[in-house]
Amino acid sequence: MARPSKTKKTAKPKAAVRKPAASKKTKAPSRKVAAPKRKAAARSGAATTARRSPGKVRLTMMTGEYEIVRALKDGTVKPKGIDLVMGGFPGTEHIHGQVERGRGCDINEFNGGAYVIAKQQGRDFTSLPVFLHRRFRHGFIYVNKKKVSRPADLIGKRIGSGSMGAAANYWMRAYLEEAGVPLDSITWVYDREDGASRAARPDVKTEQAPKGKSCEQMLLDGEIEGMISASLNRMIDENDPRVGRLWPAYKDVETDYYKSTGFFPIMHVTTIPMDVVAKHPWVVESLTLAFEEAKQLAFQRLINPRIVPLAFYRSAWEEQRELLGADPWEYGMSPRNQKNYGSLVRFVHEQLLTGPTQSLRDLFPKEAFEIKLPLPTFHKTIYGF
Repeated sequence: MARPSKTKKTAKPKAAVRKPAASKKTKAPSRKVAAPKRKAAARSGAATTARRSPGKVRLTMMTGEYEIVRALKDGTVKPKGIDLVMGGFPGTEHIHGQVERGRGCDINEFNGGAYVIAKQQGRDFTSLPVFLHRRFRHGFIYVNKKKVSRPADLIGKRIGSGSMGAAANYWMRAYLEEAGVPLDSITWVYDREDGASRAARPDVKTEQAPKGKSCEQMLLDGEIEGMISASLNRMIDENDPRVGRLWPAYKDVETDYYKSTGFFPIMHVTTIPMDVVAKHPWVVESLTLAFEEAKQLAFQRLINPRIVPLAFYRSAWEEQRELLGADPWEYGMSPRNQKNYGSLVRFVHEQLLTGPTQSLRDLFPKEAFEIKLPLPTFHKTIYGF
């Protein structure tokens, strides 16, 4: 087994400290739809100082810098009955580890696979039916071109990754298995330990990359045959001739995958403390509707091709809509979302964990299943662009 590497510690921004919610169970305030007028965006870093409005629950939030969340972050959209205060975003490499270690805000974007492991281990949070990050993943399986030209060439070989537990990795391991690569034949090499590598069953063959080496460099040097990556690598973006994608025509593969499964794969969930939901059960619907309104405002902005410097942006928008429908980022516990995220839950258990597979009722509060679907339309498209 390769020698474990030591992870260099880097300073991370401090997350907002969650303040206890009021002890009495509160009633849901009546909802008022915010007018689409932007206020000053919350600055990054620690949660901004804000006065508590009378009768409102104060909650802090940490998510990625997505267009679909912008209107919630800058205050254009305000969830009913909640003073929402923005915490700083530590970056995609750090947010999940920060939440995993209990150093997040009240409301956190979180790795959907790591969430399953954390819940099995008894963490006292639950999730809103809000899925902020999805991505097709067939195009993120990279290979050494001298050694691999088809999925079968990976049987019995070594496949690297940044960590074992990136949400994307569960989907990609499932794709490999569907393509005829038995997962128990693979030795999984990772750059850094995480909750998934520590929780993995003894029969899962894993090893940490040697000190001073990364899986990306090992793939370039031919020391491993493949790599599953949660992000786009420099070697792929700059067309290094030594490596390529397992499926070069990955968009066609992903399109076929969507047509056969209906999955635009869910990567992340949005966590909230169980005690907050127990004391204020209405916050689940309030926050879900606020996220939905912010997303609709983003669609209203992004439908306009004038704001994006891409020549064929509008045709790409229309192509996506024809394949994925009007809202690929659907929120709520719809049958489609339950089947989608339920697959990720199953992959986590099949690939790494012992014990019974958790149900979605174990992972989401009952209030999430009670939200009426489809979610309301707050903002219709304004044409003229």
